[in-house]
Amino acid sequence: MRLFDPGFAPEEVLVHPRHQAAQQTLVALIEDLRACEGPADGFDFQQELLQRVLAADANRNAFSQAAKLVRKGRKPQRGAPEPESGMDPSDLGTWIFEREMWERIGRQYRSIGDAMAWRAFGFDRRVILALCRNEPPGIMAGKEGLRAELERVEAAWESGSFAILHDLTNCLRIGDVTVFGPDGPPVTEEIKLNPKRQGPAQLRRIHEAREALWNGAPLPGNDPREKLYDLALPFKTHLDLLREATERAAVEGIATVVVPGNRALAVVDHMGCRNAGIADDEGFSALYDERYDPVLREAGIAARRELNINANSIDGVARDPLRAPWAIYPLHPIVCARLIGDIAAFVVETSGPVLAQALQASGVPARWVLPPGRGGELARGEVVMEMTTVTRVPIGGRVLENTRILQMQRSGLDQYLIELVDSVIWMAGVRHLFENREVSGRPWTHYRDESQVWV
Repeated sequence: MRLFDPGFAPEEVLVHPRHQAAQQTLVALIEDLRACEGPADGFDFQQELLQRVLAADANRNAFSQAAKLVRKGRKPQRGAPEPESGMDPSDLGTWIFEREMWERIGRQYRSIGDAMAWRAFGFDRRVILALCRNEPPGIMAGKEGLRAELERVEAAWESGSFAILHDLTNCLRIGDVTVFGPDGPPVTEEIKLNPKRQGPAQLRRIHEAREALWNGAPLPGNDPREKLYDLALPFKTHLDLLREATERAAVEGIATVVVPGNRALAVVDHMGCRNAGIADDEGFSALYDERYDPVLREAGIAARRELNINANSIDGVARDPLRAPWAIYPLHPIVCARLIGDIAAFVVETSGPVLAQALQASGVPARWVLPPGRGGELARGEVVMEMTTVTRVPIGGRVLENTRILQMQRSGLDQYLIELVDSVIWMAGVRHLFENREVSGRPWTHYRDESQVWV
């Protein structure tokens, strides 16, 4: 398992003093967020989160500057923070490691911001789908215009409203601030130091997001075929199995369980492994296989692993704006913090052909098209499954054929796996999409009543 792009070992990451301190902070932030009851609580919470994110960004910038100087054979800048990893400060890798550590901690705090956004919008996934369609936010520390955004947040609070600062999140990428007033829907705004210098492109995307949400218009972007689509189905999951597995893994180190819908779930908790005496890589691998292989067989997906596909939680916080943040999962705050910090991690696996066969049994002519061995990281837009129907219409002694193909990409399967969506509900949603002749283009689907699931 690799937690950083440069390839630092998990043990180096997890024992870092800043990472361990962040774990305690994350628990407290999650508890405080869940206790918020109104605009005043939300304002205070956001101020606390802001200071955490700004500090992480500032430290990342400082270590980044130091790494650049050390790479050139020079000393770190005056006032550079001291490395806390215990590694050799004369080694360039030490400074890179510290930079990546603070980048990682910053993302962990932004994942709490994502949870704040989901809660502020009443767990309405449509809003996230509409407002996430921009490049990810940059570093907040030293950002030009931050002062004006903070003034807008404070002005909203003084008027009795709550305003969320988008740069504290990863999922809100269009606009700078959304204000939740006492009447009407939330209003997303673009904030500039000079109000006369409003960016027309950003204002247009805010307008497009609003039209997509309320009037069925295309989502922001260059593809007019992309629209929100209500499945008209309740959101149901098997997240109770994830809760049970994470609690077991905290004691046993490794916990596995079969999930309805031909899925296998495995949770690994590093602290649980240590407490259970699971230390060396060889011993861990053998025990993992011993516990996971029977679950794969029971789930009916052990025969051809090269045709399986999976989704996992490893180092995923504040990277994919389409994923619900761990902090809103119906889990204990300590468990959520462990998932955010990768102290605990889980994987959900299924077989592509088996899933296609289940859809076929439900009346959807599905075909798994992903080649063997491609179940890991997929290219953006890569298709995993196709559903084809042919309609024949006799006209003047001739028969015209109309072929309709509905394609599923990895993102369409990710929610089914990582959120453990109920298989009956999920297949009903796919069938509804397939049978609705008015559906065309690239629908972005959503369920109803998600507030009944998330915390």
